[in-house]
Amino acid sequence: MNIQENISLKSLNTFGFDQNALFFTAADSVESLKSALTWAKEKELQVLILGGGSNILLTQDFVGLVIKVEMRGIQLVGEDENHLWVKVGAGEVWHDLVCYAIERNWAGIENLSLIPGTVGASPMQNIGAYGVEIKDIFDSLEAMNRSTLEMETFSHGACQFGYRESVFKNKLKNQYVICSVTFKLNKSPNFQVEYGAIQDVLRQKGIEKLTINAVSEAVIEIRQSKLPDPRVIGNAGSFFKNPTIPQNQYADLQARFPGIPGYPSEAGVKVPAGWLIEQAGWKGFKSGDVGVHAKQALVLVNYGDGHGSEVRVLSEQIRQSIREKFGIELSPEVNFI
Repeated sequence: MNIQENISLKSLNTFGFDQNALFFTAADSVESLKSALTWAKEKELQVLILGGGSNILLTQDFVGLVIKVEMRGIQLVGEDENHLWVKVGAGEVWHDLVCYAIERNWAGIENLSLIPGTVGASPMQNIGAYGVEIKDIFDSLEAMNRSTLEMETFSHGACQFGYRESVFKNKLKNQYVICSVTFKLNKSPNFQVEYGAIQDVLRQKGIEKLTINAVSEAVIEIRQSKLPDPRVIGNAGSFFKNPTIPQNQYADLQARFPGIPGYPSEAGVKVPAGWLIEQAGWKGFKSGDVGVHAKQALVLVNYGDGHGSEVRVLSEQIRQSIREKFGIELSPEVNFI
């Protein structure tokens, strides 16, 4: 275990905010993670678990121990006539796993191409895009209990998946460290291309015979056209969740805003947060070195020398304006530190 002091986290968060960790270490095994947690407990320090840094907003220095999860490995652990079970280290880059699966014609995660972050964060956030969520391909995960330092296995049901939610963001927040995730992938594709944008790109490319690689390339093209590269403009992707509102509220809003889009869900109607933010006039807004992206209103950005606290203030201003204009409460998808 190598504990470093006063380490900048600028390169370890996709917003690129230059905040420091009082102490920092990397954990590439269960044993090194246990050692780091033990060390922090003995010194009565707060602990921040860091993956790809793509879903956090650093608003201040972290006065404690930052542990970067770097457990690696992709292993085929089971298969039957139709499915493959693949166990993946939490520190693997998510898109690298997607590419690995596509190269082997393992289907199920092609729609989740180019989502930033690591594998360990994927079930925590229940990441999703273009009709597919982690819960659709998830089998189980192994996590370390931060209090007992024991490893525990969580089944699909135990994770309590919801829209960009899991038990690890609610009841068990900050109580476990995810070390590996096992996915149940398909030997034969079950294509999810009902989203118009995917169909449009496939048509433009002249794709007549669908493959998981073609779907992946279409998703990548769409994401690159709408979302800024964090290596160029600091951002954490979608900053807010798409809100779900009751059907009667949606009907009232339709009367006032005839163009408001909505998608039926089990809990009501899901409304695109980006549309709401754009209608409220925020798209392209800039204040100092932070702002709202000019191509996608759902993305808040750091143009270079901004501060996380400025993004936090901006996000609150956006939430208030949406509340006043539409009567809808936006919830951040990004975790504030």
